[in-house]
Amino acid sequence: MHRSFPFVLRRNNSSSKSQPSPLPPLHHRTFRSRAALDSLHSHIQSATAAGGAQPHHLALYNYPSFSGAFSALFAHLFHSRLHLPFLALPFSSIDPFRIQDFHSQCIDTCYLLDHIGPGHFAVELAQRVQRVVAFDHRKSTASRISQLGHCPNNLELHIDTMKSSACAVYDHFSESLPQNESLLMAENERDRVADVVKYIENMDLLRLDLPDVKAFSIGIKGMRAKLNSIINPNVFEQLLELNSTDLIAKGKAYNNTREDAAKKLLDKAFMIRLGRGLYGECLAIRADGSSNLSHEIGVELAKRSAAAGLRPIGAVVFMQRRNLKMCLRSTSSTTDTSLIAKAYGGGGTLKSSSFIIRMDEYNLWTSPTSL
Repeated sequence: MHRSFPFVLRRNNSSSKSQPSPLPPLHHRTFRSRAALDSLHSHIQSATAAGGAQPHHLALYNYPSFSGAFSALFAHLFHSRLHLPFLALPFSSIDPFRIQDFHSQCIDTCYLLDHIGPGHFAVELAQRVQRVVAFDHRKSTASRISQLGHCPNNLELHIDTMKSSACAVYDHFSESLPQNESLLMAENERDRVADVVKYIENMDLLRLDLPDVKAFSIGIKGMRAKLNSIINPNVFEQLLELNSTDLIAKGKAYNNTREDAAKKLLDKAFMIRLGRGLYGECLAIRADGSSNLSHEIGVELAKRSAAAGLRPIGAVVFMQRRNLKMCLRSTSSTTDTSLIAKAYGGGGTLKSSSFIIRMDEYNLWTSPTSL
């Protein structure tokens, strides 16, 4: 995981300090909660009381992002190793922290992990803390940098679209350790975490070329709900325990269970004429009560449809609220299901699309022939 930055984007234009705003009233909110604000304000008060005798550090990590959570883990390990006061808080774009929440300039460094905040948040934050260091890997973030305008010289932007934020943050803190300190993690932990982060980076950068990366993404999905350090104070210990082999096995088992459940419904397949025959014929199934398996059912139907000499499309039909919904799946790279969906007011991608269809129209698509 030791890799150097291709570049560090650092803005050095000076900007005047603004006067801190009054502390806002505390509100019960899902992300910017009373507990989160209490933790932030307690940390700020501790830094104020220290009067600069001991630097206090803060990290706002992208939530619910795995790259953000692992970045916070690495920051936590670094500051724990050096016995420095440190607080990591989840930062959600749904209800983000506000500049007014930072009413003291006693925080030594605030890290923005896997984001730079909305609008000019990073620039405004640099006017309220001594130093801001931000990491992100998204191309959308890189394109926003020019919009920030004049930035204070205490703002560092590490934007690297070729490396996930988690990897960049790991490198940053590993290289920042004093020479007399050992690595951030024990060797057995480092190898295990490095493998997990490698898969997360593969997903973040949309490469998706590692073995079983799709199974990994399914296996780790359940951990996402635990990434809030406010409601789950053990999140960092849990992240250290993750194992890519176990996560892949969990993802495969989940897939197998769903595929087995889908196959049990396939004996009720029948043929339909797509667009009254305009788009050919394929196999379909009514999946009322099993719509959560629509993808697995559709993929298997597409295979059977192709084997039967029909179009390589599987149509899964079910009631959604009071509407009849049709999901189309294909295993062929030359068959575009979205063309059919768009013709009926829906949309999707080449191999996966859906739309709402009127019952009278659907009845014209069905065939009495049962397969």
